[in-house]
Amino acid sequence: MRVVYPAVLTVTLNAAVDKTYRVEGFCLDRVFRVEAGRVVAGGKGINVARVLHTLGVPVMATGFLGGHNGAFILDSLKQEGIPGDFVWTQGESRVCLAVIDPVAGTQTELNEIGPVIHPEEVWALEQKLAQLLPRFAYVTLSGSAPPGVPADFHARVVRLGHKAGVRVALDSSGDLLKYGVEAVPWMVKPNRAELSAIFGREPADVDEAVQMARRLLAKGIEVVVVTLGKQGAVWVSAEGEWFASPPEVEFVSAVGSGDSMLAAMLYAVIEGMSPPDVLRWGVAAGAANAAVFGAGFCTREQIEALVPRVAVKEKVSSL
Repeated sequence: MRVVYPAVLTVTLNAAVDKTYRVEGFCLDRVFRVEAGRVVAGGKGINVARVLHTLGVPVMATGFLGGHNGAFILDSLKQEGIPGDFVWTQGESRVCLAVIDPVAGTQTELNEIGPVIHPEEVWALEQKLAQLLPRFAYVTLSGSAPPGVPADFHARVVRLGHKAGVRVALDSSGDLLKYGVEAVPWMVKPNRAELSAIFGREPADVDEAVQMARRLLAKGIEVVVVTLGKQGAVWVSAEGEWFASPPEVEFVSAVGSGDSMLAAMLYAVIEGMSPPDVLRWGVAAGAANAAVFGAGFCTREQIEALVPRVAVKEKVSSL
């Protein structure tokens, strides 16, 4: 029997043409030949949409696009089978370059800041979101904002989500995260560094990350997931607290691993899984993405193969 899923809307304010190059022995002040490369539609919300689509969840991408790069992004999404409904800007969507050195195990990223967004374009996206949100069960707010976007933009969308009865998952940084949290989204997924935007410092260890997550829960946020890189991730909600350790994989690139994690967690929530299994799927997807070339190009089979290898422990505060 075919399962019909609630649909997800992903919001990417700073979409990009993502270029990933593999260069052995990469360093400064030398000329290199790129051994392998991949050029795709990118930006954190678009990466989320890609993995959701891979997992069979109906999804639409929205946000800002501009210029020739914007046309490439939209065309790439169409080729992948991901619908998009964007606001077009006067500027040019950015390019983000990641250089992977498989020998040294390094990853160097050069990310353009993005086009200047004008007030009328901000207003147009808010109006579009007000129209789109009632059609979806979930919305994700991911990544950075280009110049001109107000710091409280995500907070505004969270409030629009409340009015529309939509669950909002917030995965951002800086002031976008700080103000967004105050609007009380359904879920927030900060990493260790991003927590400093809210609390003024990073957690020293897993226990302190849990304490910070509890403080966010006290604001009314239902689910807080803190990612801790290679250490793993913690889940804190009214149902309990869990810590997940990622499986060992052959590392290729970390670009998009957090986005893959968010997408797989949403899939697991929609499937009605328990919190520890939701966390397990998310960590497995993050690891699967780290083992492939390009953000969000892990397959369902790769994720499923890693799910049983994710170790989940309850009552992380006692670890």
